Amino acid sequence: MKYFFSTLLFLGLASFNYAQDLYDLNTIQTIEISFAEDNWDQLLDLEKAGDGNYIMAQSVTINGIVFDSVGVKYKGNSTYNANQIKNPFHIELDTYKDHIYESYTDIKLSNVAKDPSFLREVLSYQILGQYMDAPRSNYANVYVNGILIGLYSNSESISKKFVDDRFGSKDKTFIKCNPPDGAGPQSSDLPNLVYLGQDSTNYYDAYELKSDAGWQDLIDLCELLETDVENIGTMLDVDRVLWMLAYNNALVNLDSYIGQFVQNYYLYRDDYGRFIPVIWDLNESFGRFSATGSGNLQNTTAKQQMDYLLHDGDADFPLMQQLMSVPMYKKMYLAHYKTILLENFSNSAYFTTGQALQILIDEAVQADNNKFFSYANFIDNLESDINGGGGPGGGSTPGISNLMDGRVDYLFGLSAFSQTAPEISDITLSTANPIIDETLTIRATIASTNAVYLGYRTEARAPFTRLAMYDDGMHDDGAANDGVFGIQLEIENAFTQYYIYAENEVAGMFSPQRAEYEYHTITATISEPDIGDLVINELLASNDAIQADAAGEFDDWIELYNNGSTDIDLEGYFLSDDSENLMKWPFPEGASIAANAYLIIWADEDENQSGLHANFKLAATAESLFLVDASGTIVDEVSFADQTADISYGRYPNGTGSFQTMTPTFNAENNLSTNTLEPLVNLIEFSVYPNPAREVFYLDFKDTFLDEQLVLIYDLNGKEIYRNKLIQDVAIDVSDWSSGLYVLKIGEACARLIVQ
Repeated sequence: MKYFFSTLLFLGLASFNYAQDLYDLNTIQTIEISFAEDNWDQLLDLEKAGDGNYIMAQSVTINGIVFDSVGVKYKGNSTYNANQIKNPFHIELDTYKDHIYESYTDIKLSNVAKDPSFLREVLSYQILGQYMDAPRSNYANVYVNGILIGLYSNSESISKKFVDDRFGSKDKTFIKCNPPDGAGPQSSDLPNLVYLGQDSTNYYDAYELKSDAGWQDLIDLCELLETDVENIGTMLDVDRVLWMLAYNNALVNLDSYIGQFVQNYYLYRDDYGRFIPVIWDLNESFGRFSATGSGNLQNTTAKQQMDYLLHDGDADFPLMQQLMSVPMYKKMYLAHYKTILLENFSNSAYFTTGQALQILIDEAVQADNNKFFSYANFIDNLESDINGGGGPGGGSTPGISNLMDGRVDYLFGLSAFSQTAPEISDITLSTANPIIDETLTIRATIASTNAVYLGYRTEARAPFTRLAMYDDGMHDDGAANDGVFGIQLEIENAFTQYYIYAENEVAGMFSPQRAEYEYHTITATISEPDIGDLVINELLASNDAIQADAAGEFDDWIELYNNGSTDIDLEGYFLSDDSENLMKWPFPEGASIAANAYLIIWADEDENQSGLHANFKLAATAESLFLVDASGTIVDEVSFADQTADISYGRYPNGTGSFQTMTPTFNAENNLSTNTLEPLVNLIEFSVYPNPAREVFYLDFKDTFLDEQLVLIYDLNGKEIYRNKLIQDVAIDVSDWSSGLYVLKIGEACARLIVQ
């Protein structure tokens, strides 16, 4: 391993950050456990062998914050051993007292027992999070009674809090798809979703129910999968499952649904009745586990050449067998598979991230005297195979790049991955700013296709409805057979999320390519009120660290502005987030806004606090906001979708312009200009997608390609961070950019990009 990347490389990983510092990928956490008993290890071993209860620690300190009386126990199956010092931990802050760190109560710490590189779990979750909801993961140094036990991977618990945060509820059927007593070579009860009849006891040894009820839901899912796969989408998020299957196969992650034990995933049934899969336990990804369930992959070459349709004809793996029997699902699976390869492996992005992570943890690995492999193994295993050694299980561990570079070469040498796929470009809307109940046309230029579909939804997290698009000259698509496909869609809500899927006889393609996890968005309004003196000027629907209220809470906020020259008495005015109840929150007596002044209203459902606090919150996923006068007339309104933490939505120019994403200007003038950047008032001739972007983005030109022009990208301080000649249809990599708002300029045209 040659460390030829600078320190700035891993600092650039900020684009993967979330607001919660507990899972900041750039920071090694410090977790200190203090037990009153000197024989704490023996006590934890006894509980692990017995009832599995928590032992009370005197305290747990997380990054300097002390919590007393905390539940701690050992966790794990194959990575736990009573004879080793470094065992995996589960810390539950609220076992005995109502403790919480940031927004977390459960901390899961894995001991890296099977991974010389220390990368597999953290790197794999980082890749997975681009395509489906996944735990956040980083590293932590763990101490017990003042002694360093070692460096652990620190991954988010898949709990009721997790599903509530990701899927919007926590009281539906929730199933851990792992045998409750652990899987082993002799296991015959496996969570493979094979239908075993209507007796729920047939399922008890293979699945663990995490909700109060739900066995019948699981049985119904298994039965439908076996008997009516064409309608499986009514009970299963098929697209999310296709991502899961493609991801596990691409990364040779066999300690998963596609391996011998058919495990390590959760199923949560959402408010729409569909089970959503969540992958977990990635410590043996990148070929560390060898058993497929139909044999063992004996060496790295066998893993490089593992069948990309492993188990597609095996009744013991019904997700693969049944879904791959549907031609459209098989093409979607391959489209997702190719996206994973192209965005992470054929471009070596995974290797760059792996190097950055190894630089970050290098000193901590050296200081870990209880690690299961040598420091030399750690240095080498990103590239080279390691034979023998290590913790439980021993065996051979492929070098990550040796495995994946060979796998990419092998897969792209197969006809299934080299077939000509449809090309989707020039997606346009007939109306840029639609009004609810208006009908608009979505058009796209698509080559090499014989079927095109629009997937759309008008509620966040709802299933997408799929409709055919046409190139027949009868759907506002231009001339028949001109390569432009169209569909007319009635806009029924403030926002519409959509993607386009096209296929031919051999391949499929999505736009955006990470659909359905990412999508294009249309925002609409109920009306088009004239911009008057009193306007909604700015809002922040996801306030993590921008501005606290008087109680020290970082709540949503709304900013009004008075464009006029006289004060406005607000008594009799209302704010609402509900078009069916426009008078939801009345301004209190005495409320007013001065001429050319700003007024902040906290949207936190806490009217008991001093100041202006509305009786509703803003939803970062999608929301409409209305300002209404005493007669019920809408004075101003705004609709938005998919707001990014600490990025606001405001008018530019201040008070009169259209709404745009921006760096928040709390109680102050909205200003997008910088020392080196002109105000962005030029006509936008191109669009950016996906936007927000996590890894890469593309430029979509509405008319002609601007050959020989420069692409210039600035941050909001006016600093130029990108300059290159324009190349059509090439991805621009933002994987090492910090999260935030950026400005693109091509000639005199401008656009805005959010990087998450």
